[in-house]
Amino acid sequence: MIAALVMSPGVVLIIGGCLIPFLPRQARSALILGLPVVALALVWSMPDGPGVTLPFLDYELTLIKSDPLSRLFGTIFAIMAFAGGLFSLSRASVLELTAAMVYAGAALSAVFAGDLISLFVFWEVMALASTTVIWSAGTDAAARAGMRYLVIHLLGGTVLMAGIAGEVMTTNSIDFYPMSVDTWPRLLILAGFLLNAGAPPFSAWLSDAYPEASASGMVTLSAFTTKTAVYVLMRGFAGTDLLIPVGLFMVFYGIIYAILENDMRRILAYSIINQVGFMITGIGIGTEMALNGVAAHAFAHIIYKALLLMSAGSVLAMTGKRKCTDLGGLFQTMPLTTVCGIVGALSISAFPFTSGFVTKSMISQAAGDLNLAVVWFLLAAATAGVFLHAGIKYPWFVFFQKDSGLRPPDPPKGMRWAMVLFAILCIGMGVHPELLYVILPFPVSFVPYTAPHVVGQLQLLLFSGLAFFLMLHQLRRTLTITLELDWFYRRFAKVMTREFADRGARTLSVLRQFIGQRVAAFIAGLYHHHGPQSILARSWSTGSMALCVVLLLAVYLLAYFL
Repeated sequence: MIAALVMSPGVVLIIGGCLIPFLPRQARSALILGLPVVALALVWSMPDGPGVTLPFLDYELTLIKSDPLSRLFGTIFAIMAFAGGLFSLSRASVLELTAAMVYAGAALSAVFAGDLISLFVFWEVMALASTTVIWSAGTDAAARAGMRYLVIHLLGGTVLMAGIAGEVMTTNSIDFYPMSVDTWPRLLILAGFLLNAGAPPFSAWLSDAYPEASASGMVTLSAFTTKTAVYVLMRGFAGTDLLIPVGLFMVFYGIIYAILENDMRRILAYSIINQVGFMITGIGIGTEMALNGVAAHAFAHIIYKALLLMSAGSVLAMTGKRKCTDLGGLFQTMPLTTVCGIVGALSISAFPFTSGFVTKSMISQAAGDLNLAVVWFLLAAATAGVFLHAGIKYPWFVFFQKDSGLRPPDPPKGMRWAMVLFAILCIGMGVHPELLYVILPFPVSFVPYTAPHVVGQLQLLLFSGLAFFLMLHQLRRTLTITLELDWFYRRFAKVMTREFADRGARTLSVLRQFIGQRVAAFIAGLYHHHGPQSILARSWSTGSMALCVVLLLAVYLLAYFL
């Protein structure tokens, strides 16, 4: 049992990550690059069906359960762990490297978990490890953002645990299988999953926390939490109509805030929300075409989003700047970073012969197949919006706008190799989509390269690009701050707490004064009647005492007879 568990791809990464601090530098580098390769081999060596099981109370935990969907996500998670480690080697701290490896291992374990309890355990390990990745940046901003991130994810974990407990009590089963949202426990499980996906009303945790991580930390963070949420939504809630409007909201929420943003890494953080919105919309559609599109798009998104963040992280590492207003003209001395950033930008924009073109269009095709005209048109408009903010705005303002005078070189070779690897994968999948289609969970009949599709996509992107340059003056960013829903718990709640504290202190002071006066008056009254000189303390004559006794007896007799 223990030997089989150790051979789990996720557990291999978790154990290896815990060993990193105790190894010398050379062995550490070999472990960071070697473990993901071992994990990838294990992913493809596992047969379909349940693997490792473990008794727990009256239930049996299924720690490993493999099928085509979990294998696809396991594959891209292992690839991302390798590329993220390669990118991080030259600059990341030991704490970050350790946390990143444990984080990747927990995500891998979550996608192979066959029951709700195992899933929850690895879900929470992901939350703790990803928080550590943020904190490892070592700045005050990272410390505060990491704490907010942890609070939100612990809230999501509490909601998820409540839903799982209710589901187990209702069904007496811990199996993780497709669910319909017809009970409160299942609604809570769905809410817990959606929070990790960056769905409203808590989308702001992503754009708040991720950009505060280190140059390499955000690359790692972009891959696992939201994509694991996409995986469990595919596994548990495919075809849930509620997910379509939620996904569309995320699509346009991400676009609008990315257009308004001045920080290059926050632009890309909002873009993550936008792209996950495409995936959640596809999960809500729920057909085989849509789910294939979601799985393929998640696979491609991890690569091109990591590539974009690697280029942004390289700029941050070499210049120390992240505001678009502080950058520009970097193509002159960072040519490789510029080219890789452009490849990532074209891929996220679904430009022909890039990975995004052969994956994202499957979701739109699924909407068209079901005659969901409004959804189809909104996804088409969103594609143009993605090209506007991530396809053009990010590379233009970072690499090509008015020269900032900065002359940084390209980053160290490990960071360069990681970018080149993912740039090759972006183009390779775009040119040979069959390499990706063959590992999707359902048979693929979709043909991306048809004349109407290619021409239509080019027209959409070219007109979007024209709109960008016509409105360049309006889109030029200034040193402003964009407010969003987290304002309510970051600013408004703080003001309300302070106001309640001030008013409460004043009320308590008045209450103390009032009670003090009443107690003093009561004590004075007691002293007046029972003090040394009070009326009750005087010497009474025998006759007076006898009269009092007679009166008391009379009262008693009267009460007795009545």
